[in-house]
Amino acid sequence: MYFNKINIWFLFSLLVSIIVAIPIITVFTSFFEDTSNYYQILKDTFLFEYIFNSIILLVGVLALTFLIGTSIAYLVSFYKFPLSNFFKWALILSFAVPPYIYAYSLTAFFENYGTLYSILKNVFGEGNYNQSIPKFDGLIGAVLSLSFSLFAYVYILSRASFQYQSQNLIDLGRNLGFSKMKSFYSLILPAARPAIVAGLSLVAMETLAEFGAVDFFSINTLTTGIYNSWITFDDLAFSNRISFFLLLFIFAVFILENLSRKKARYHSNTKGGFKQKEKIQLSGAKAFYAFSICLVVFFLSFLFPLSQMLYWTLKFPENLFDLPVITLTLNTLYLVLLSSLVLITFSLISNYGNRVSKNKTLNALSTLSISGYA
Repeated sequence: MYFNKINIWFLFSLLVSIIVAIPIITVFTSFFEDTSNYYQILKDTFLFEYIFNSIILLVGVLALTFLIGTSIAYLVSFYKFPLSNFFKWALILSFAVPPYIYAYSLTAFFENYGTLYSILKNVFGEGNYNQSIPKFDGLIGAVLSLSFSLFAYVYILSRASFQYQSQNLIDLGRNLGFSKMKSFYSLILPAARPAIVAGLSLVAMETLAEFGAVDFFSINTLTTGIYNSWITFDDLAFSNRISFFLLLFIFAVFILENLSRKKARYHSNTKGGFKQKEKIQLSGAKAFYAFSICLVVFFLSFLFPLSQMLYWTLKFPENLFDLPVITLTLNTLYLVLLSSLVLITFSLISNYGNRVSKNKTLNALSTLSISGYA
């Protein structure tokens, strides 16, 4: 009876993994299909620009999300300061702002005669402010838009790892004479590496798959190449070929990270050895700096785009009344609830099936299906 249960869970998990992996399998199997002349045209013109822009965009977003996500996760996990408990949850609200919405808000605020210009004009009177207002467009605008929309992936997973790190680890740093900064770089950060890498992996896949923000900033990336070859030139085969290279690049990043880890361990098997971490109470200038850092990130990632959208709503109310708001809201809620139900069900089946069957082929297929997020 026990083995029958294992077989059932194995079959269910296998079925789910195959269903989820179908798009990836399709991309790989269609690599050798014949393409149109657009392949040669793109190869002679913009292909290397697509690749270069994608790499620069990816590196910039990963660096900024790592810096923001791990820094604020460390602050709210290890220290107490004014509104630290509020920021612990409020910083996740950046998930509510998609990259393309952030791109619209960023451009509208800093563009010529935009929102910032109107603010300066109302406060200081007429003036040639456009020359002094910075412009965030192109790759810089895309990196900022994606980073402040996606850093929460790194933040929430890093915070979860920091939250359950043992006080023993911190005491070890003190006994070795490490400063707080050296303990962070030498002990705390390496122990959280799997969580940080998981968050950065999600950011990488989201960045390489992003179309709205890069299209708005007129940046040619591999994703725009996929859309152009499929929609504009009606060449689905070449679109799949570009997708193949995109997925191959992501797999290469994952493999390199796993090889760099080798057999390093990031947990302890000692039973009863966990000592609850004690948060340090900050005061004075240190509390102010920690509070300011979290406030700035919260403002830039959520309050800034929210304020810009509210400004548009108040300035152009007629556009709001022209929309079927109730219908759109109900459709959104329906989509969210149904999608969440399917996601949770598939995840439970896949993970539990892997656990009870302990089949290497199933585990590899499940790992492959996860990369479908790309």
